[in-house]
Amino acid sequence: MPDFAKWFFVSYAQIYEAYVERTLIKFVYSWRKNSCKSGCKGDSESTLRNKGGIFFMKKIDGGVTAAKGFMATSTAAEIKYKGRDDMALVYSVVPAKVAGVFTKNVVKAAPVQWDRDIVKKEEFAQAVVLNSGIANACTSKEGLSINEQMAQAVATALDLPLRSVLTASTGVIGMQIPIERAVNGIRTMSKQLNEDLEAGNAAAKAIMTTDTISKECAVQFEIDGKTITIGGMSKGSGMIHPDMATMLCVITTDLAISKELLQEAVRTDVVSSFNMISVDRDTSTNDSMIVLANGKAENPEITKKDENYKTFCDALAAVTHTLAKMMAGDGEGATKLFETIVMNAKTKQDAITLSKSVITSNLVKTAVYGSDANWGRIICALGYSGVEFNPEIVDLYIESNGQRIKLFENGMATNYSEEEATKILSAEHVTAIADMKQGTETATAWGCDLTYDYVKINGDYRS
Repeated sequence: MPDFAKWFFVSYAQIYEAYVERTLIKFVYSWRKNSCKSGCKGDSESTLRNKGGIFFMKKIDGGVTAAKGFMATSTAAEIKYKGRDDMALVYSVVPAKVAGVFTKNVVKAAPVQWDRDIVKKEEFAQAVVLNSGIANACTSKEGLSINEQMAQAVATALDLPLRSVLTASTGVIGMQIPIERAVNGIRTMSKQLNEDLEAGNAAAKAIMTTDTISKECAVQFEIDGKTITIGGMSKGSGMIHPDMATMLCVITTDLAISKELLQEAVRTDVVSSFNMISVDRDTSTNDSMIVLANGKAENPEITKKDENYKTFCDALAAVTHTLAKMMAGDGEGATKLFETIVMNAKTKQDAITLSKSVITSNLVKTAVYGSDANWGRIICALGYSGVEFNPEIVDLYIESNGQRIKLFENGMATNYSEEEATKILSAEHVTAIADMKQGTETATAWGCDLTYDYVKINGDYRS
């Protein structure tokens, strides 16, 4: 393919107002040919036009160590698992502005309580220590103490202030983390921090629980002549129904930006990224998204909502939406990424509610698994969402691999081919599109099919 063919254009209005719409999904993430099982790998460039002109965003290899001044590592501490790495450490060589969003579940794990307080009260952080296997949730005062001891171990090993260390845990609820093993793991990791991409990938693998793939993505772009990098890793396969405002996400960037605008960008971004995915309608006690910005790119600090801020938000969206789709497609037992686009809804909230109602319906999810064009289940899920609409004017389509058919219009089924519908639904990435014909608002939600393996995995998860 000639170089010029690798460039494409997406309007800023589409990105800012609805970067989950069809154009963004098709173009900004076009490098992810296998959305549900592949990461953000290889070289690719995209061109985005905003009000201030054009900026170029290049997808690069890597995750949390892609940006300047970030290091990572992992180790096998045997927190719960044996024979695999189960702890990770992400470190910035200089203090980094910190932002984050966390679960809205009333039951909050010890690391969530610790991190929320730091993000709220401190401007900087410098390290994140993560473990898999045990969630440190519902562990009372002992769990809080263990969490602080883990942070203190990192602070001591790296000569950092205690409250510059964030924590994250994922795994079984109700078990206590064996603190001696955790501390030994931290001491080991503090001596082997590395800035190469392999270290970042090892960290992404170490935080996996029932995930089948590690999840990473990184992009580069320019602001005022300086190259900026954003990289991230996430985990999540089950208990995935984030409401941020057992997924974990750490994003690093060398951008210079004020803490206030960083926090606002993160809070805004999750509305259309991680909050729009669901595997099983269960909101975890541990949902956390942490973002560190260390300023090593040496761009003039972003302190107002100008074009540079919008450019950063667009690039952040490219990373978070990629990670979100990877998580949805890697749902426990899943064989397909199931996407629902609601278009022409009356309000943005209506579009969000309608799309999430479809991807969370167990009856729809099982039909997708069976490649059964049971459109009545989709219409039913739209109908019980709580949003008022006229079903007589709704159009419903399904599509995959460039093929699309209409299943429903004028209040009844179309004369579609069941054979063609089954073929479309047999793909690894299936999309349902509902045109509400009530307004101009659009939203996209991502989920997965519901299979026998989901029950098997969760029937003995603690063992």
